[in-house]
Amino acid sequence: MTSMEADSATTILCTSKQTRFNIGTPNYRELDIEGLNIIVTSGPKPGTKGKGKAKSEGTEILNNAKLRLKAGQRYALIGRNGTGKSTLLKSIAEKLIPGIPEETRVVILQQTDVGDANNDEAPASKSGQGEGPVVLEEVIERATSKQEVQKEIDILSKGVDGGDPLGALRAFRKVHHERLQKELFLKDKDARLRSGARGMQARKALIAMEKKVAEYQSQYGQKDEEITPDTLAKETSEAADMLADLQLQVEPSKLAEVESRAKKILTGLGFSESRMAQPVSSLSGGWKMRTALAAALLQDTDILILDEPTNLLDLLGIIWLQRHLTALASCSDPPTLLLVSHDRDFISLCTDLLIIKDKDLTYFHGDLPTYESSRAEKKAYLTKMKEAQDKQKEHIEKTIQRNMREGKAKDGQNKIRQAKSRQKKLDDRWGLEVSAKGTRFKLNRDLPGYHLTSRAEIDIEQDERPILFSFPEPPDLRFPGALLSLENVAFRYDRKSPQVLQDISLSVGMGDRIGIVGLNGSGKSTLVKLLVEESRPTAGTLTKHPRLKLGYYAQHAVETLQRRGRADPEMTALSLLMKEVEGELDEGDIRALLGSLGLPGRLASDVPVRRLSGGQLVRLELARILWRRPHCLVLDEVTTHLDYETVAALREALRDWEGAVVLVSHDRWFVRGVVEGITDEGEEESDADEGGAGEASMRRRVMRMKGVPGRRRCGGE
Repeated sequence: MTSMEADSATTILCTSKQTRFNIGTPNYRELDIEGLNIIVTSGPKPGTKGKGKAKSEGTEILNNAKLRLKAGQRYALIGRNGTGKSTLLKSIAEKLIPGIPEETRVVILQQTDVGDANNDEAPASKSGQGEGPVVLEEVIERATSKQEVQKEIDILSKGVDGGDPLGALRAFRKVHHERLQKELFLKDKDARLRSGARGMQARKALIAMEKKVAEYQSQYGQKDEEITPDTLAKETSEAADMLADLQLQVEPSKLAEVESRAKKILTGLGFSESRMAQPVSSLSGGWKMRTALAAALLQDTDILILDEPTNLLDLLGIIWLQRHLTALASCSDPPTLLLVSHDRDFISLCTDLLIIKDKDLTYFHGDLPTYESSRAEKKAYLTKMKEAQDKQKEHIEKTIQRNMREGKAKDGQNKIRQAKSRQKKLDDRWGLEVSAKGTRFKLNRDLPGYHLTSRAEIDIEQDERPILFSFPEPPDLRFPGALLSLENVAFRYDRKSPQVLQDISLSVGMGDRIGIVGLNGSGKSTLVKLLVEESRPTAGTLTKHPRLKLGYYAQHAVETLQRRGRADPEMTALSLLMKEVEGELDEGDIRALLGSLGLPGRLASDVPVRRLSGGQLVRLELARILWRRPHCLVLDEVTTHLDYETVAALREALRDWEGAVVLVSHDRWFVRGVVEGITDEGEEESDADEGGAGEASMRRRVMRMKGVPGRRRCGGE
């Protein structure tokens, strides 16, 4: 079976096997699809014809994979950047994969441009804004499809209550005709997806539906004088019954219950009563996406897909969402959850892992730390088994050679038979002695199908090339002193606005690790802008070391690079850096820097910036910062576009770097590792420098931004 989804830019081609069994009453919260292949191709090129051409020129995401989701389970989809996680989620949500029933209700929140999700101030209202539905109405509408039902109610009400005696009949036929068109579309899609005997049945159903629509088309266009009194009475009665059924769906008591749930979800995501009453068009990008997340959580669905939902939330919102998704398991029919997130603490709510790697899908029941330790234990066990068998094999081969030599010299048939028997064992029965479950290996159970030997080889999974970040050492300051110092700093945007920050005192020295956490709007980004001198304090003093080199990663860095890439379609990572260094580094040094950050070779020199993924753009922005060898890094939400392995590598590199780090992040695991120095085992690393007693120890500090009426403060921990 085959399905395609195309637009002007890309095409997603999905194929899968068709089950032999008749599933009369499928569980729509489950998926069990064999032989799944997903290929992404660029727009059509001249001279290419047929599916074979599209397949050969596309990027293969999955090859003969098995997609299996159990009802009510919570799956964390993990994999490196560029492996196709978002493409797989889109294929499931839009039912491009053959085998997903059309009746399955799928709700998706797609990864988006977070934009100004973390800004301290709401955008100022502009003329022309403020129109359209308010937040609460928008969430209820998306969750209940109230507008679509109301549209049919309006059509029928106008016909039934109007003075025209044929009005009710015309309205009924119009609504019925639109429903038939939708049903025809679904039948056509089903016929395109199916093959074999079921494909024949689907095509017969499509032909019957086309005939039914054609017959009704003539009835729909029937002239007034051709309508008989019996037909008029019958269809007028049917119109009244249809109107009554639709009105039950928007009954005030049901909508009141939905509204109550919507308010509860919006409050958990950080909406105040006043913000719920704001028009959606007046909101910033971050609040609009929280509105979309609230609508997704409110809907009754079979499969709920969330792609990086924590990008939009502050710390309290993340904790609330984690508890809310965990609590869904207590429902009578909980939806199946498919989640993508780089936040390791957040995905701990999931019961299973779905790993996309090497164009295949594998499964693990448990959390991410358990999976990583299990993989390490299995690899160590298989390595030890292989080493033992290699020694045993070497001994047996020497014995075979000795027996063959002695048997031929002395015509000893027993020695020759013994040598041949041992050689047969090496050729046919050498390999795994245990099954995957740890039981004794059995050929017919553990190695089905045709194989050249009677034992499976010991296959030790090869680790992917590790992700490593190498940060350059900062230059010598020549004389001591604080890198940055704030003393009793306050800030407001203008004289009439309230204080955003007040009474802030902060000192940053070499080797310090300072984390800034707090709710969105509590002043984190404002404090960062003061540190990097993008804003000036309205009170207090900011001083910095005369030889300080500061590196600043802004939370909108990826979006800025994307705009630059669109403005200059031919610009590559290498050409961008060559232009910025202005001869201070040669091409070899720049390539070495990009390679150390995960942009090697042709990826840096040949791929345009506009075609780089979000994670690759983060690496490029870090390269733009690090080539200057800064003493202090100010990082504002640097993990947003990275996968979990890259986040772990960046955490390790920042923890051991000699310079100072000021970090703003909602990723609790990342902050614990970088700022608090806590390893995966939960033990805090020693901060003391082993080089000598005269060295100052590394200072670690977490600052909580506290919002109070009219001002912002910060408190140290």
